[in-house]
Amino acid sequence: MTYMQGSHKGKLLGGDPDWWRGAVLYQIYPRSFQDSNGDGIGDLVGITQRLPYIAALGVDAIWISPFFKSPMKDFGYDVSDYRDVDPMFGTLADFDELIDVAHGLGVRVVIDLVLSHSSDQHAWFQESRQSRDNAKADWYVWADPKPDGTAPNNWLSIFGGSAWQWDPRREQYYLHNFLTSQPDLNFHCPDVQNAVLDVTRFWLERGVDGFRLDTINFYVHDKALRDNPALPPEERNASIAPSVNPYNHQRHLYSKNQPENLEFLRRFRVLLDEYPGSTTVGEVGDAQRGLEILGEYTAGGDLAHMCYAFELLGAPELTAALIADVFARVDHVAAEGWVCWALSNHDVMRHVSRWNLSEAGQRLMPVLMMCLRGSVCLYQGEELGLEEADVAFEDLQDPYGIEFWPEFKGRDGCRTPMVWDQSNQAAGFSSERPWLPVSDAHLMQTAAHQEGQGGSLLEYYRRALTLRKTYPALVKGTQDRLSAEGTVLTFIRAIAGEQIFCAFNLSHTPTRCAVPAGWAPVEADLDMAVPVGQQVDLGPWQACLLRHTEGEG
Repeated sequence: MTYMQGSHKGKLLGGDPDWWRGAVLYQIYPRSFQDSNGDGIGDLVGITQRLPYIAALGVDAIWISPFFKSPMKDFGYDVSDYRDVDPMFGTLADFDELIDVAHGLGVRVVIDLVLSHSSDQHAWFQESRQSRDNAKADWYVWADPKPDGTAPNNWLSIFGGSAWQWDPRREQYYLHNFLTSQPDLNFHCPDVQNAVLDVTRFWLERGVDGFRLDTINFYVHDKALRDNPALPPEERNASIAPSVNPYNHQRHLYSKNQPENLEFLRRFRVLLDEYPGSTTVGEVGDAQRGLEILGEYTAGGDLAHMCYAFELLGAPELTAALIADVFARVDHVAAEGWVCWALSNHDVMRHVSRWNLSEAGQRLMPVLMMCLRGSVCLYQGEELGLEEADVAFEDLQDPYGIEFWPEFKGRDGCRTPMVWDQSNQAAGFSSERPWLPVSDAHLMQTAAHQEGQGGSLLEYYRRALTLRKTYPALVKGTQDRLSAEGTVLTFIRAIAGEQIFCAFNLSHTPTRCAVPAGWAPVEADLDMAVPVGQQVDLGPWQACLLRHTEGEG
């Protein structure tokens, strides 16, 4: 393995600068991955200890959720110092070691940058709130009250209530799209853009390979602070916020998704292009226009490399028709862009529970994901088949869940600790009581229990990732002739003379579908159906993959 020397510490050299296109990322929620010092909270040293496990899974990169200094009101998504590691997670030296070990194993490192807002404990905000004329007075979004003292407009916070908080020091309101302790930075201020770009360069110089950009479409607000219009009830959906949240009652025309955001993303991309091989994956949070915004933000070569929306993450049911519809919309509004698909992450119910998947359904998911056009992000524990944990109210940590309990239980159910072995009640995650309880059901699904067992879901995921690496068409190939016939989804991936026909039965009922004549079954130990002539019988939640190479047959 060859590394950059000098300022670009630890950076992987060589290889494909577009490695991210078709790559598989593995998301790590650091609080819940591995505790190395017995305080019940995961840390960077713990991640480093488990990197061989991740490398053996076959992923291309890890995405680490925030580990920066923070008062942890939103568990790291409220940053008080962008250039340092929170002591609960370790030190900058620990992070440097993590980078070196990951790169030594051939795994790239993507970190989570939370730029739309900071913590109210950040030095920038502490200075900004002191007066209306200090050096950072306009670094955050401040506004005078209406004549009657109420908030400047009707914008709502995702976490409930008004998006405006009164500050008696300035006798003004400040904007917070999330918690009141997460004030929004003012991207209309050039100094703010320069400051966050300096932060970005700081981590690039430490050797990171890219960034997951939290709430990428929230950076810029409408300068005129116009009211958001109402959203008709028939257009509301709960993919971004639960249905009990009034946030769903507005069309968020002005509080986010502003055209000036593209100008900042171009500046961001110019910086990343100084570091060949660096990448970005943006989180697009919008229930109505997610794919359209994704298309805008990833079109061409001067914006974000890839983004994800919530079409699959938020889907209450997975069907062939849904996937066909999603890809039809991608082709329409994001044909020049690139999508990073995920089924689970730290913000949504785990897909095993959300879709009530059978064992066969759980096995089909990684094969489906490895065949869809786009990059892929796996969430820690999905390779073990972890379902959503049932966390009692008295054990809840998530302020979102506490606010909307019991109609919405928050995000703690998908954030419980990773289960490594059955050595203790914490499943090898920690020697002490963890910050969230480990589900009893999860104790039966540990990595140690599944390791080396040919029939385990863990080994199945490994074989599915090997499948993707074996056939270039599944990584960067085109995707054509996608259709949904009943419960069966079919399409063809192709590149440089290699074609892969893919068929998936997304149901509990056996079915039959037509297949190309003369194509050979893909060689993979993934329980796939074998055709007879020009048709194949698909069992419940079963796939059929066939290959054809130019010049064969």
